[in-house]
Amino acid sequence: MHLGLTPDQEFFQETTRKFLDARCSPAELRALAADPTGYRPDWWHQGAELGWTTPLVPEAGGGGSISGAGLADLSLAAFEFGRHAAPGPLIPTNVAAYTLGQSAPAESAPLAAWLERLLSGTATAAWLRADAPGMELGGAELSARTGLGGSVIISGRASVVEGGADAEVLLVTARSEQGRIHAVVDASTTGIRRRRLEGVDLTRRWARVELNDLTVPAEQILWADGPDLAERQLSVALCLQQAESVGALQAAFDMTLEWTANRYSFGRPLSSYQEIKHRMADMRMWLEASYAITVAAIDAFDAGQPDASELASAAKAYVGQFGPELVQDCVQIHGGIGVTFDHDLHLFLRRVTAGVPAYGSPAQHRRRLAGMVAQRVAAS
Repeated sequence: MHLGLTPDQEFFQETTRKFLDARCSPAELRALAADPTGYRPDWWHQGAELGWTTPLVPEAGGGGSISGAGLADLSLAAFEFGRHAAPGPLIPTNVAAYTLGQSAPAESAPLAAWLERLLSGTATAAWLRADAPGMELGGAELSARTGLGGSVIISGRASVVEGGADAEVLLVTARSEQGRIHAVVDASTTGIRRRRLEGVDLTRRWARVELNDLTVPAEQILWADGPDLAERQLSVALCLQQAESVGALQAAFDMTLEWTANRYSFGRPLSSYQEIKHRMADMRMWLEASYAITVAAIDAFDAGQPDASELASAAKAYVGQFGPELVQDCVQIHGGIGVTFDHDLHLFLRRVTAGVPAYGSPAQHRRRLAGMVAQRVAAS
């Protein structure tokens, strides 16, 4: 993703690439299409050992980044996930790990135990979030009310939750009278109902999750810094998702560039035709711009800039609009073979397409971005 990587970052990205090369071949992805979870739990555990779950968690919490910029480090893995159309709950698990690592009180044994399991790769997480009023991004309808002994009772549903049917732990961001709260619960707790959903991605899994008067003890609730924490959670998810999408776009573009050089029509390579040159130039421009806006959003988050949320939404709006168009052009340039199931190009088309509505559509993020800019101008 970034230019000028440190030697440690280069090693981390190369190690992730080699791991995914060996375990996420197109043949393996097709085999996993019928698997309920969509990934192999054993290699998720191995991936955690490579550092897929630790960059956003402080060293005091058992994590640690490579360069001191945790999201930039993790985006290298997300990029490789996209470049291989790799399965696994990378985004929701890291959002939960980040939340626990930043906010979990040291005296809460349940939260510390869950964080340890997420970091080790022996458990995965799903994220159910309720957006702030007026900023709905296709999130959940979740409300919380005060219970006995400092507990809260959460009810509602999240219609589309990544990894929601198989995660061992749920991070729930709900609305309450005091604002948004964040609760971490065992997914097997009474009051939770999960149902699998069908999706276009061969290995990415989604579910509908319903909470029916779910009682959450006080030691599993994070009240501190609720609104700001929710914004940071969303920025993490958006940045990782765009990094993954850029990786998929790069794979599709490289595949198409090679095709235009090797495929001959009327005795000439496709790359020699002016129309193909123009289309490839447009696609390259969209790809480079997607890199630029995604890296800007990641760097703003790591630096704690006040416009980090704005840049995250801008990245989603841009990549979500032009990414699908880029891959569709790749399909068209391949001709009839590009629309067959046997061609690997569709793996990346599915990955990019499935990511468009995730964590809010491009149109929703353009409205969100406009609202944030208007608020900032009004306050100045």
